[in-house]
Formats: sequence, structure tokens, C-alpha cells
Amino acid sequence: MLYNPDNKTITTERLILRLFSIDDAETVTSLCNNINIYRGTLGLPYPYNIENALSWIPTHMENFDNNRSYEFAVTDQITGELYGCMGLQNNQSHRNGEAGYWVGEPYWGMGIATEALRAIIDFAFTHKEYHKVYASHYASNPASGRVMQKAGMHCEGTQTDQVLKDGRYETLILYGIINPSA
Repeated sequence: MLYNPDNKTITTERLILRLFSIDDAETVTSLCNNINIYRGTLGLPYPYNIENALSWIPTHMENFDNNRSYEFAVTDQITGELYGCMGLQNNQSHRNGEAGYWVGEPYWGMGIATEALRAIIDFAFTHKEYHKVYASHYASNPASGRVMQKAGMHCEGTQTDQVLKDGRYETLILYGIINPSA
């Protein structure tokens, strides 16, 4: 994993994680306006429209520059094709942060989320000096848990009926990883 602070990119074996640009809005809309993406995420609205993307993308640079959060477009290193998003919230007072992600359904099962999550964990530990990175997934979305496991995270517990989504309660499965240098 190689982080370039000048252009705010992370390069992995197959991917480039970069800041979103307004030019990504149509692709983001196309990927996120998917009931299966919505069902597996905590914060995405459904239906997802172009206005959602156009209001979300411009917040990224200020959040990044002020160390509040880091939202990366997950793209193919060769073609530049946009696959999804990898984000990291910054809890500076505790030197930790929550990772969150989505990958467009056409790209599921290709290891993209795992590769991007490993990269964001390395970014957090190496460049932001976090002590811990954590994440959660709905119990109804075990594939996301497998991504976290493959990225080196460990299950830390559950929060039963933690989130009310579409009229029913969802249980969250919690994962974390401690900086091995800590």
C-alpha cells in the first residue's frame, strides 16, 4: 500500500483509492440506487438520486483537510472504473476510527472491498497513527463480516436490535483491529 499525501491517493495491488470528484456523481448514483446496497448499509438513502451524490461529494475535501473523515472512491488502478467507496471516520481524542464501505453489486465477490479495507487500515495505522480501527455490519449481511475478517479484523461482539431499518430491528456485529505497533 502506498499513500500519496500530495494528491490524497492510496495505491494497492489492483486499486487506487482517491477522493471523489463531482464527475463521479452519475456513477455513484447508478451504483447506490440499488436495493441490495441500501439493505447492507447504515446511512445510504433509497432510492438514491443524483442530488444525494451532488450534496455528498463536495463535503469530502473539507472533512479530509480537517481530519474529520476520509472518503475514498475505490477505483481500478488501470481503467479508473469506480467500484465503490471506502470511508474512515476520525475520532482524534481516542486515536481510533470507524471504517465503512460499499461496493457496487456488479463488483461483489472480487475481493475489492477486502483490498480497500486493508488499505484504509494501513492508512489509519501508518499515516494517521490510530490505535484502533473498528467497523460493524448487519447480522443479515454476513458477507461484510467476511470482508472484515479477511482484512484482519476480529469480532468483538454484537449489539442486538441496535438499528431500526425499514420497520424492523437489525443486530450489529462489531469488529476491530488494534495497531500492531501500538
